[in-house]
Amino acid sequence: MDYVFQDMLEYEKYIWRGQRRDDWRLVPSIDRLIQNGKISQEEHYKFQEQHLKSFKLAARGLRGANPSQINEENDWWALGQHHGLATPLLDWTKSPFIAAFFAFIEIGDPQTESRAIFALHQSVDSWSKDKCRKENMQHRKQREEYRKANKPIGLLNSISSDTDPELIFIKPFSDENQRLINQSGLFTRSMTKGSIESWVSKNHSSDDEGMTLIKFLIPDKEREKCLQTLNRMNINPLTLFPDLSGASIYCNLHSEIRNY
Repeated sequence: MDYVFQDMLEYEKYIWRGQRRDDWRLVPSIDRLIQNGKISQEEHYKFQEQHLKSFKLAARGLRGANPSQINEENDWWALGQHHGLATPLLDWTKSPFIAAFFAFIEIGDPQTESRAIFALHQSVDSWSKDKCRKENMQHRKQREEYRKANKPIGLLNSISSDTDPELIFIKPFSDENQRLINQSGLFTRSMTKGSIESWVSKNHSSDDEGMTLIKFLIPDKEREKCLQTLNRMNINPLTLFPDLSGASIYCNLHSEIRNY
């Protein structure tokens, strides 16, 4: 808290993410699904396209009586993300304290000694235009080769300019997900393979003084104190999950943590 208030308060361009283990990489769930399924790099784009198509078909009739129209591919991914779908998106928030909540709310085994909170600076414009031009050319070549062998797909068509960003920030306009709104949520989507850490390390190893991506470690033993403090700030399951499941988690915490 002291670091945020003393050193980070004037920097509005950062977004934040909390993770239960400090050794987890910043990779989206679909990448882990692909790795576990032993899917080859050549099948990567095709798998994503088929995966999203399957979700669209499975979601028919399940979005209420008069669902809003979803036109953008990333809005479909965002909808699936908050309902457990493996996607190429990573969840972030504009609040460091909401990120801390997500770092500490879950209990799992094994658990590392610390929990992790990441701060990522939204500098995507400078990242995409200068430092990654050669990589972009290589990726466009790969996509063109894919187009020749397969029908064009939305993912590929949406990233075809000369200054394709390596990392894009997504703020869905859909009001279908109340949790996303309450959590001040947004997403990142990497257009390269590998973790965000490895990409930042490769492209910003010396010119940003380590401020493009910051990793904070907080001891796991501070979990109860952290959740108590956040509850006093009105950051709790009731406010972040405005539904019956949020109410249930909130009551469970009252039973688990003394003076919660």
